[in-house]
Amino acid sequence: MLKASSQSLIDSGYLKARQLVSASQPDDRLSFARAMVFAAVSAYWREVDAGLRWNWNLPDPPTDVELPQLSMEAELLASSIGVAAAKLDQMRAGYALGVLYTAMMPNTLRAKAGAYYTPPALCERLLDMAAESGIEWRSARVLDPACGGGAFLSPVARRMAACLKDCDAREALQSIEQRLCGFEIDPFSAWMSQVLLEVTLSDLCHEAEKRLGQVVRLCDSLEQNPEGEGFDLVVGNPPYGRIGLPPRLRDKFRRSLFGHANLYGVFTDQALRLAKQDGVIAYVTPTSFLAGEYFKALRGLLCREAPPKRIEFIEERKGVFNGVLQETLLATYKRGDSSGAGKVSFISQRQNGGIARTSAGAFKLPKDPRQPWLMPRTPAQRGLVGQVGSLPYRLADYGYKVSTGPLVWNRHKPGLKDRPAKGRYPLVWAESVRPDGEFSFRAEKRNHKPYFEPKDDERWVVTEFPCVLLQRTTAKEQNRRLIAAELPADFIKKHGAVVIENHLNMIKPLNGTPKVAPATLTALLNSDVVDQVFRCINGSVAVSAYELSALPLPPPDDLEELDKLVSERAKRKKLERMVERLYGNGSN
Repeated sequence: MLKASSQSLIDSGYLKARQLVSASQPDDRLSFARAMVFAAVSAYWREVDAGLRWNWNLPDPPTDVELPQLSMEAELLASSIGVAAAKLDQMRAGYALGVLYTAMMPNTLRAKAGAYYTPPALCERLLDMAAESGIEWRSARVLDPACGGGAFLSPVARRMAACLKDCDAREALQSIEQRLCGFEIDPFSAWMSQVLLEVTLSDLCHEAEKRLGQVVRLCDSLEQNPEGEGFDLVVGNPPYGRIGLPPRLRDKFRRSLFGHANLYGVFTDQALRLAKQDGVIAYVTPTSFLAGEYFKALRGLLCREAPPKRIEFIEERKGVFNGVLQETLLATYKRGDSSGAGKVSFISQRQNGGIARTSAGAFKLPKDPRQPWLMPRTPAQRGLVGQVGSLPYRLADYGYKVSTGPLVWNRHKPGLKDRPAKGRYPLVWAESVRPDGEFSFRAEKRNHKPYFEPKDDERWVVTEFPCVLLQRTTAKEQNRRLIAAELPADFIKKHGAVVIENHLNMIKPLNGTPKVAPATLTALLNSDVVDQVFRCINGSVAVSAYELSALPLPPPDDLEELDKLVSERAKRKKLERMVERLYGNGSN
């Protein structure tokens, strides 16, 4: 009950802290946030020190970090959060103080840094997964290359200390100092991580009569090169988000890059460099690398050097990481492994902060590991993955290719029109593709206009042929991820052409007449079975052309009966049963 009331006080404190920081000048918000967190950490240290009777001073913050004087209101609020954190266990307290820092960061800076701290239960689960992959806490050298507030360093240190209880205290502390390392680019986060780590090891430090040596190194992880034989375990929650790498770093990481770089992908490549030849990488990351085209080089690299041993999908998309809506997973990779197979599970956080885990069996990587990795995302999909994993047919075999709608409307605002006229064409928005699979020309949302008038040099946005349209942005919480409709030939004929907006995918005939009619393909894509198959390769809210092109499909020659049912305008239930049979999931 005491912990619950302390956590409630901290949660309400976050809201008040965000209000205070939002009232400050934009250029002052980072220094204000740091001053607030410093005051909270100071109060936390005093409370813990009083309880344990250390009589040790709080380590000084970095001299180059500006900490302005706080108002009385802000000082009292920060102190109350620190005092409440001291009533929690060390892991939850560290997480609470770390979240306070990120919650108060300017949004642009937080997004650029990709700073989102990991809840303690997920940290513990990832460390359990590392142990299952062979990590021995008594001897392993461990690195967190983006250690933030010490979310992983502290529980690793605690596990190391537990394995060294039979050793002399000074020897045990020295062993941990030599084997545990954190890299952090933010000087304030590095300071906070070192402070919280010392609290975690306070009993051992006092028994050894020695302060903790410096474990956290202030540096840019991406600039570091391997030292010695490397680390047994590289663990953490690397930052994520697009990044423009300087030419030197882009050249360094070119083996894992295709198109733009994402921070967590580059940190994954760096982990492979810093781990031993038989080392383990244990990361919390978004799921987008499993299928996205920009990550295909990284997927190939992982399969060559460190294939995944276990992947555990976090079932909730909201409320797990403060301020994050991306789908995320825990994964372990083993350097030198060549099995090409691993285990899949699903995890969710219980209300008491624990973890519930459901096994979904095994997965096999595709022959071409750069292709999207097909894995069940719910327990119900386990059998489906086994059925469709060997299907070799794709949209190209049906006679189609996929591209995105060419018009990015906010780059061509002058061409948006309210009424038809000569030289204007219907502008097809995503809402024209109805959830029931029908095409209905409409422009109902804000800023949406029903017509577009291209200039002479904008004719490339015009589409003059029928195709299948499919919405590009859907979420896993929706009933269906794939929402398709046939763009009718008579609609094209009536208006001469159309303009397709960028939030739609266009599935177009490759050459002449495709093997599968557009209406039949639409029915197939709108089926529950294909929707579930897509969920097993997709890793984000985007329904990308690349992922659609990789979608496993039944043989085109087997679609005659489905084509007949579509021509007869059969009811959805009949169509669903037919598609189930095509995928080997129904009776004949």
